[in-house]
Amino acid sequence: MANKINAKYQEMAKISKALAHPTRMFIIDKLNEKEHCVCELTEMIGVDISTVSKHLSILKNAGIISAEKRSNMVYYNLQCSCVLNIFSCVLDVIQSNIDSTKEMIE
Repeated sequence: MANKINAKYQEMAKISKALAHPTRMFIIDKLNEKEHCVCELTEMIGVDISTVSKHLSILKNAGIISAEKRSNMVYYNLQCSCVLNIFSCVLDVIQSNIDSTKEMIE
């Protein structure tokens, strides 16, 4: 595989891996509603702040979210809302799988 093509797929895999965790999907969903600081997300998720910070770092490094520091707080925003299209597609696949399973049982 040519280097240019390989680099493209490497970046695609990086983004896919960043999305491949339930907590990170939850964070993306919440950031779609409005910006949040790590303390708000920590409270919603119910885990320690270091765990949430790690998830935010992964999403930020993949270019999915952005961060803006204000005073002593960092606020996170959804950088690319098109990532929500992936959510929609995944939900369609889940529904299709349910329908297929239902057909096999009936």
